[in-house]
Order: sequence, then structure tokens, then C-alpha cells
Amino acid sequence: MKSRRGIIFYIYDGFELLDLSGPASVFSMADSLGGGGAYFVETVSAQGGMVRSGSGLSVSSLSLRERPVRNIDTVLAVGAMPQGLMAAMACEASRVWMQRACGIAERFGSICSGAFILAEAGLLDGHRVATHWEGCRQLAKAYPRIDVDPDALYVQQGKLWTSAGVTTGIDMALAMVEKDHGPVLKAAVAKALVVYAHRPGNQSQFSAVLEAQTAATGFSDLGAWIEERLDRPIRVEEMARQAGMSERTFYRRFTQRTGMTPSKYLETLRLDRARQMLEAGRPVKTVAHAVGFASEGGFRAAFEARYDLAPSLHRVVHGSA
Repeated sequence: MKSRRGIIFYIYDGFELLDLSGPASVFSMADSLGGGGAYFVETVSAQGGMVRSGSGLSVSSLSLRERPVRNIDTVLAVGAMPQGLMAAMACEASRVWMQRACGIAERFGSICSGAFILAEAGLLDGHRVATHWEGCRQLAKAYPRIDVDPDALYVQQGKLWTSAGVTTGIDMALAMVEKDHGPVLKAAVAKALVVYAHRPGNQSQFSAVLEAQTAATGFSDLGAWIEERLDRPIRVEEMARQAGMSERTFYRRFTQRTGMTPSKYLETLRLDRARQMLEAGRPVKTVAHAVGFASEGGFRAAFEARYDLAPSLHRVVHGSA
């Protein structure tokens, strides 16, 4: 294993505590499971000392003067609600430090709305980035040279890593651990923290069920109706009838309002049910038929395309039995 990598989190008054604690726990657990040779974690702030989070809890930090710009592998800016975020963006000393630190770091990035801090420092120009869904439109409007991806959980472009809302920072941190030390340590960390070992960065910030249920009147009960019938074939015609529309109208409106075709939505529900069954320890073949796939091979291909992980491996990593 290589020498310990320094992971530096930039925090400020009002920061989102989970943006820090989630990823920091990933790196500290990786260090523990890796025998103490993987990572060390530090926090920095403009003035140093105790910094109060938006949750009311305070975290100790080094000042920018105390933390020289060296021995830094990764620099990450955390997010906050607008008031705290705007104050951090306006801090000239922090902006200069971030520019220097990110310039020499092996990688840098942001969690949640921390992307605004990097954007204000000119560090995101010309890059595709992720941020919390509530801030996507504002970030794109304020910084037109940035390509904002409103759907991704996290995005990596070269040495730049950015994640979407709050808990997606955990997904991004796990991806960093895998890149640094391989899938075995990543899986061990995920299991210890009881989180998913792998959610692809391009997976949507929202579940397909939630998207369809909140998209429009007429689809609110469709997800529940389908879930009761996932073990059998379901035609688009039947889905349309349940939604009270003609098949043509249903297809058009559903696709417009959810961003996916009815067939894709149905497959997503099947795969989500399959994931839950695999985590309960059910055999792959049993799961494949229980969620309506005609063949085990077709199920394996669809599951791996969705989760970027073979169902058998998912069962081993996440299974309770």
C-alpha cells in the first residue's frame, strides 16, 4: 500500500455536517481496515478553531495559515445552506488557498453545494460537474462555462471530482477508495458502514419510483400497482389502462414527465426489487424469476448494466445470509 494520502476538507460556518462526516468516515474506515496506511483526514477553515455546522455541532479545524499547501492528496469543499455558502464564497483568503491547494493536489472536488465554492474560485470552468439538484440551475446560470449534470450522483473528470446532494459524497468517497486501493477494500468499507458498495456515478439522484410518483396526477398509484405484479409480464397497454389513458397518450405523457419510457421504468422497478432480494440472501436464479425475467442470463445482463455489479457479487457484498 502506498504512503498515507492526506484528505483535506474545507469547512466554514454553517457547513452541512453530513457532507463532512459521511466521506470522512469512509476514508477513516479505509485507513483502519487497511492497517493504518491508507489515509489521514484533516479539516481546514479560514480562521481555524471550532467551526459551527448548520446542525449546531462544531468541528475543530486548522486555519489556512496553519495548514501549508503541501502533502495534500485530496482537497474537498463541503456544502451548506445559502447563507453560509455565500459567506464562504466571498472569503478572499479561502479562495486563494483553494486555488493553490487544488493546483498541487492529486485530486480536488466538492460535495453537494460545495461546487459553488470551487466555481467562484474559477476551478470548474470547462468541466462537467455534479451538485445538489436544488442548485443545478443556479450554478449553470451563474457560471455558464461549467457543464452542470443535473442527474449524476458524482462526476469525475481528470483530477476533479464533484458529487450531488449530501449522501452522494459517500458514494464518491468509496469510488476514490476503489481507485486508490482496489475493490476489495472499498467493499469492506461499505460493509462496515452498512452502505451500498457501488452506486454508479451516472445513476440518477432520484429513484425511478419517486420520479414517477411525483411527476403528475395519474401516475401516483402506478408504481404500487406494478410492484404487486413484478413476477409476471406487464404490457404497456395494461399500464396505460391503470393510468386511465390510451396507450399512445400514456406513453407520450409518461416519457415526457419521468424522462424514461414505461418499459424502462418497469425494468428499473424489477431490478430494484431484485436488489432487495439479493441483499436478503436469495439465490440469483430465484430472484430472476421472482422479478419477472424470462431467463437468468437476461436478468444478469440487465442487473449488471444497471448497477455495474454482477448480481452474484452484489449478493456476496450486501447479502445478510
